[in-house]
Amino acid sequence: MTAMPIPPAPAPLTAPPSGPPAIEMTDLRVDYGNCVAVDDVSLTVPPGEIFGLVGPNGAGKTSTFRVLATLMKPTYGEVRLAGIDILENPREARRIMGYMPDLAPVPSDLKVWEFLDLFAEAHGLGSAAERRQRIDEGLAEVGLTDKRTVLCKTLSRGQTQRLVLAKTLLHRPKVMILDEPASGMDPLSRRNLRLALRKLAAEGTTVFVSSHILGELAEMCSSLCVMNRGRLLASGPVDEVRRLMGRAERTLTVVVLDRAAEAAAWIARQPGTDAITTHGLRLTFRFSASQEEQAALITGLVQEGLRLSSFEEQKSTFEDILVEVAENNQTA
Repeated sequence: MTAMPIPPAPAPLTAPPSGPPAIEMTDLRVDYGNCVAVDDVSLTVPPGEIFGLVGPNGAGKTSTFRVLATLMKPTYGEVRLAGIDILENPREARRIMGYMPDLAPVPSDLKVWEFLDLFAEAHGLGSAAERRQRIDEGLAEVGLTDKRTVLCKTLSRGQTQRLVLAKTLLHRPKVMILDEPASGMDPLSRRNLRLALRKLAAEGTTVFVSSHILGELAEMCSSLCVMNRGRLLASGPVDEVRRLMGRAERTLTVVVLDRAAEAAAWIARQPGTDAITTHGLRLTFRFSASQEEQAALITGLVQEGLRLSSFEEQKSTFEDILVEVAENNQTA
């Protein structure tokens, strides 16, 4: 795929957008017999955002997406896409929505352009010439122009995922619902997918994308939500979700020019510090006090005459958060 400039992740909307939300779920519930897959989820996604849905396996992500894609009816609840009630008007909702499932099947005996033409005709995209134009545009958007005439079965896993994305883009949907689109992709394909989604968002398309890899979503999304055991745990701008879901404690690392043992002893006496380890002149410890107390700790080290070479703060990563959510899921 041809490299392109990386546009920044779209900024969170600071003013109410004109028109209805791109996605609006109210008290959504999905039951499979006695199993509750989605448990009273309410969520609003503004237009023009890349909005992430993250959670461990079994969190309810795919069930939520299947409802949004009009592939199954919820037990109860309301869902609207750009103001359209998908339960009352599923056909109208499908006209403005593109859905990319995890591991979508692709016929191996068709050429790439034939596969796309099949769906272009199903969408009623006009004459053969008009369909060809949309196919060529779609292939260019995902970087597969040079694969136009090859058989689908010759594509790599990452190329196949990009082909399915091109299929999802054919009718220029206002809302895209992508379930684990980067599943099985190599790092380069994942990067190219992020580029394509950022470009779509910059052009006004709303992208609702799921993944079990929080760090990956954080790189491309302006907002996200976290699900576990069918329930919505947190939702909002990326940094806000990090704050809500992350542990209060953080890891601090101080590198001194000398007197490491003296520095370690002084740090151990300060409130909020724990688990100090020393590697030469490098001191690492857990810290659970406030930012003001952290600043006072660094100032105190200097006032003690201890010479600092560097200081580093490491907060809970998204991967840490998801591991903790998954572990809670197993022990609940």
